[in-house]
Amino acid sequence: MTDRPRRSAWPPLLVAIGLEVTATLSLRAAEGFTHPLWLIFVVLGYSGSLWLLSVVLDRGMPVGVAYGIWSAFGVVLTAVFGTVLFGELLGPVQIIGVGVIVVGVLLVELGSHKREPTEVAS
Repeated sequence: MTDRPRRSAWPPLLVAIGLEVTATLSLRAAEGFTHPLWLIFVVLGYSGSLWLLSVVLDRGMPVGVAYGIWSAFGVVLTAVFGTVLFGELLGPVQIIGVGVIVVGVLLVELGSHKREPTEVAS
């Protein structure tokens, strides 16, 4: 795997993360079905995010790396924005957990550069 496909995978991955976070925060803003307009952002955000995640995989980023980054940054950003936008509390243990997630993703990304993936038989 060359660096070129992985570099071209980063822009759609970042947009996919943004859409996933937007969808999750919109789910909270919808407060069940009391504010149904927010559900439009939920459906569009999750749909767009998953489509872009498939684009990332098609551009050569390993599935474990792409999904790890997508989900971890989704958790981290949702926790931060949940605190800012909705007044949700992040305690010390949760902050440590967020730090562990970030370190874990960095380790997965660093480890992905050590060897080439094996070919899947078609």
